[in-house]
Amino acid sequence: MEVFENKELDHMRISRLLYDNRHIKKLTVWLLIILAIIFGAMFLPWQQNVTGYGSVTAFTPEDRPQKVYANVPGRIIDWAVIEGDLVEEGDTLVRIAEIKDEYFDPDILDRKQKQLASQEASIAQLFDKVKALDKQIDALEIGLVTTLNKTRNKLKDARYKVTIDSADLAAANLNYQTAQEQYSRGKGLYDEGLISLTKYENLRVKMQETQAKAQAAENKLRISRNQYLNAILEITSVEADYNDKISKAISNKNSTLSYINEAENKLTKMQIETTNLSLRQSYYVVRAPRRGYVIRAIKTGIGEILKENDPLMTIMPTNPQMAAEVYVEAMDVVLLTKGDKVRIRFDGWPALVFSGWPNASLGTFGGIVQVIDNVNTYDNKYRLLVVPDKEDIPWPEELRLGSGVYGWAMLKDVPVWFELWRQLNGFPPMPTHEQKVSSSELNGNPKKYK
Repeated sequence: MEVFENKELDHMRISRLLYDNRHIKKLTVWLLIILAIIFGAMFLPWQQNVTGYGSVTAFTPEDRPQKVYANVPGRIIDWAVIEGDLVEEGDTLVRIAEIKDEYFDPDILDRKQKQLASQEASIAQLFDKVKALDKQIDALEIGLVTTLNKTRNKLKDARYKVTIDSADLAAANLNYQTAQEQYSRGKGLYDEGLISLTKYENLRVKMQETQAKAQAAENKLRISRNQYLNAILEITSVEADYNDKISKAISNKNSTLSYINEAENKLTKMQIETTNLSLRQSYYVVRAPRRGYVIRAIKTGIGEILKENDPLMTIMPTNPQMAAEVYVEAMDVVLLTKGDKVRIRFDGWPALVFSGWPNASLGTFGGIVQVIDNVNTYDNKYRLLVVPDKEDIPWPEELRLGSGVYGWAMLKDVPVWFELWRQLNGFPPMPTHEQKVSSSELNGNPKKYK
């Protein structure tokens, strides 16, 4: 009976609560207030943004981690650093030994330099020979002119002598004719007994004398003419003789110049070999390209064989200019321009993020878009390089390359209801610049709006 009565009382109590209008009215009021707050919140301003993920990197390529390579093949014989060491530019990192048999000679560079000096001396001697041949050619040319002048003078003398001897012959012939006529007349007078035998004999002797003189003058003229012809032939002979000597000297000079060209080509080849050998020996010591930390040794051990251009280790430069490498969707990249403001959250730094209300976000840092890639990097996403905003809070000094980042670029202010409607329909955000961009234009030519 008591159990039945207790159940009856509970049933009556529940019935009174269900049919009590006061609780229903309170619930209704609270629901209306919540709906009013939600409805009012729909009209609050919301700043649209483009989000992306990435990592911390160095802005300039020279500040990014770089590998150190072995420029020549060799064998590791000594490590001068360990991972984590801070090295200065030019510090010794690794020493390697030669493995090619043609470079085993420890004095090979000295021998090459001696060969180079010998070749240079040989070329200098060839140049001296060229100078001597030039002097010889000049002397032969001067000798040719001098001898020709002398021979021409002899030719002139021979011509004058021919002229004189021709006049002497003419005079001798005239005297001979005169003596002949006198002898003919004297013979007639002698036959008639008008002159004496002595006078007749004198006329005959005089005729014979003039005849002999005429014959001698004629012989002398022949000799003079032969001397004149010999003088002409001597000029030709002198020219031919000197031209032959000059030609031989020029030929020797040209041959020497050819030897000089060959020797200079050989010298150039030897200089290249010597320089290459000197550089090769300098590559036996691998040095730090710049100041930085040794963060990873790729090759290890002593005696390990290296091929040409094998990486040895990685060096991280000190004090790099930090930047955030953020990747955004292709649909969003057309809305961004160089100089846009960006908020950044770094992994390892606590932050309270309200992407639509950047002023209410805590623990985030400011940045500015400095680079927008013209081609997608991977997975149809485009890379942005964001540098620190000098007008905002400085980025943490403890940041390290490779740390994860989350960034969002600020766009236009819109009501919350519009942002929800855009997200539900998958439309892109509104651009910050005055030009309106439709979804069809975005799909057609995204580069147009960069």
